[in-house]
This record gives sequence, C-alpha cells and structure tokens, in this order.
Amino acid sequence: MAERNAETGLYAISVVAHLVGTGQQNIRLYERKGLLTPDRTSGGTRQYSDADLAVLKRISELLDDGLNLAGVAKVLELEAAIAKLKIELKKARSRPRESPPGESRRQA
Repeated sequence: MAERNAETGLYAISVVAHLVGTGQQNIRLYERKGLLTPDRTSGGTRQYSDADLAVLKRISELLDDGLNLAGVAKVLELEAAIAKLKIELKKARSRPRESPPGESRRQA
C-alpha cells in the first residue's frame, strides 16, 4: 500500500467544499488564481490533500478578515517564505560554528 502524507490527494472537490464550508466554484476560482494546486487523476479529476484543506481553511480565514484574493495570495506567499526561512534558520543553528579566519577556537 502506498504511503500517505499531507500532500497526497485524497478528497474530491465536493467533499472539500463540504469540509471547508464553501462552494465548489470558489475552490475552482482559488485554483485559477494560483492559491492552490490539487493533484489530478489520469482522467483529470481534482484530488485535494490534507495540505490543500489547510490552505483552503486559511483562505477562508483571510477572506473573513476582509482581504481580497490578491491580499490572500500575498499573505500565503509571505507565510510560505517565513516557513522556509524558519527551516533554514533551524538548520543554520544546528550546524557547528566555524571560527573566523585567523582566530582559533577557545577551550573552555
């Protein structure tokens, strides 16, 4: 059996619309605007993942806060950039520190 993760498309658009509490046309609009990209079956049917559900819920929150779709797109872009930077910072902090040229490491 294939391993399942948050990025695996599982849900049909009708199920996602029900779970998120929005219409199928809204979900298609968000896709056209580039806010999410669901998986597709070989026949072209959209399949949404748990990660897509999280994005759709975030879109709903931002729209409820009064943002338009352009604002939602920018917020999602910035949130993704922040998440990426947090990962890079965590990796940088876990690497051993190098001494600048000409300095030797002090022994405690």
